[in-house]
Amino acid sequence: MNTLKRRLAPYFLVLPGGLWLVLFFAVPMIAMLSLSLQQGDIVTGYTLTWHFQTYLDAIGDYHVQLVRSVIYGLISTIIMIVLAFPIAYWIAFRGGKNKNTYLFLLLLPFFVSFVLRTISWGMILTDNGPLLEPLKKIGLLPDSYHLLGTSTAVIGGLVYNYLPFMVLPIYVAVERIDPRVVEAARDLYANPALAFRKVILPLSLPGVFAGALMTFVPTSTDYVNSSILGSSSTTMIGQVIQAQYLTNSDYPTASALSFILMAVMLVGIFIYARVLGTEDVMEVAAR
Repeated sequence: MNTLKRRLAPYFLVLPGGLWLVLFFAVPMIAMLSLSLQQGDIVTGYTLTWHFQTYLDAIGDYHVQLVRSVIYGLISTIIMIVLAFPIAYWIAFRGGKNKNTYLFLLLLPFFVSFVLRTISWGMILTDNGPLLEPLKKIGLLPDSYHLLGTSTAVIGGLVYNYLPFMVLPIYVAVERIDPRVVEAARDLYANPALAFRKVILPLSLPGVFAGALMTFVPTSTDYVNSSILGSSSTTMIGQVIQAQYLTNSDYPTASALSFILMAVMLVGIFIYARVLGTEDVMEVAAR
């Protein structure tokens, strides 16, 4: 009896999480897949007809927004890596007893609604806002210059809203690095740049890998920043899916776009993992 309990114990531990995934991931995904292959309308109802043409039509109609979303996601992720690494490194090695305070300050904006924070940035970036108006008055910017409604504003909003998701995984990885290893590299006449490239960066790759996954996916699928900070020329695929679901009630097209976006994300993640070397990352993380 005791042997049977020991064998079943791991399955009982996994059961709550497994049920959660089935109910709130697998079932909705199956329903959405079925809906993407149906035809009809919201009045007469939808019928499963295995209409794969919906996928081809969705790609043909919205490939520009899809490519734009991936590009915005890539650019914002790269910018976040560049910004997050110095922050994480400084907190890990220079934060001292105040590490938790600095991490709390990093997460403090999350106590305010995501939408409210984005709207606040929209107010800051307006032509007569506190950022551009002083620069225009002193002649550093022409009066016709505007930032709101551009791709720069959208990418800036994405970086601002998702930066902590990049900092925290990198911080966890960097914080595990033994400072004596860095000191040993310097004792062997490695300059700071070489020590970073040969010691710190390889040991922090698990954090970079995790941070990139946690930021690339939500930034590529985001629709709040592009709606508030962008314009019709910066429309992302998330906006299209939202409009198809909530405005046009075209559920098959919205479902098809969701699956296409998911497929693109999976392919991008696979390529990123192959380029970075997932096995090497896991080996580093296990040390």
